[in-house]
Amino acid sequence: MSQEAETIIPRIQEGSEPGIEAQLDPKPQWEPRFAGSGRLQNKVAIVTGADSGIGRAVASLFAREGADVVIVYLNEHEDADKTRDIVTAEGRRAITIAGDLGDKQFCERVVQQTIDAFGKLDVLVNNAGEQHPDKNLEDIDEQQLKRTFQTNIFSMFFLTQAALPHLKEGAAIVNCTSETMYAGAPMLLDYSSTKGAITAFTRSLALNLVEKKIRVNAVAPGPIWTPLNPAGGSPPEKVAKFGQNTPMKRPGQPNEVAPAFLFLACEDSSYMTAQVLHPDGGNTTSS
Repeated sequence: MSQEAETIIPRIQEGSEPGIEAQLDPKPQWEPRFAGSGRLQNKVAIVTGADSGIGRAVASLFAREGADVVIVYLNEHEDADKTRDIVTAEGRRAITIAGDLGDKQFCERVVQQTIDAFGKLDVLVNNAGEQHPDKNLEDIDEQQLKRTFQTNIFSMFFLTQAALPHLKEGAAIVNCTSETMYAGAPMLLDYSSTKGAITAFTRSLALNLVEKKIRVNAVAPGPIWTPLNPAGGSPPEKVAKFGQNTPMKRPGQPNEVAPAFLFLACEDSSYMTAQVLHPDGGNTTSS
């Protein structure tokens, strides 16, 4: 094992995060709501965290719109296989790749396997993330702090670095940030900090790549019903009332968020870069 691989921080074992969608009740709604219109016809997209939740909804919607999809996930094999079946049922090709996105070498393998399988890359969706609730700042130990940053923001640097040589004019990068970047979250100090970094990364990278005509945008969801929070991303008492504090008085569903990713990935948003969309039930504080 290389020295670089040995520096990977072990994953936190507080619960079963990021969680298994097959075990979640009620099941999140991932199904695309409308017929496709070819907005990603013959495109190739990498979607991280595509085994479940928002990532699965994005993968299924991208497939309906004509894209082949690379499903990247940690170790939720049953969920990932289900997402692959969803993509192929739409008549598109899919491959699954399991591993730790906090590992630079793994990110490089993801891109290489994409090119080997499909010959190109048009859309990169950096969606995967993790969170660990802590009441006090002092409760966040060094391992957790490093791990959260490694998964949530280092992975975006690593995967985007590997992808850039293959992204051509007209390509799109869409990152997943969060409403916590804007409103804050008292029990998600490290997670919220990574989301602030993701927003800054998105806007800075957009300006860096604009002359190459590669667009970079982000989506900042509010409370969305996915395996992440029930699997340990939120305390049980919070999960019981999840999303009820939004103006809409309910959590969002993954298929209510996926269209924002589609919009930013396709030519409908051709005059948009360095922007953030807010599917959050009305919780938006600022932009």
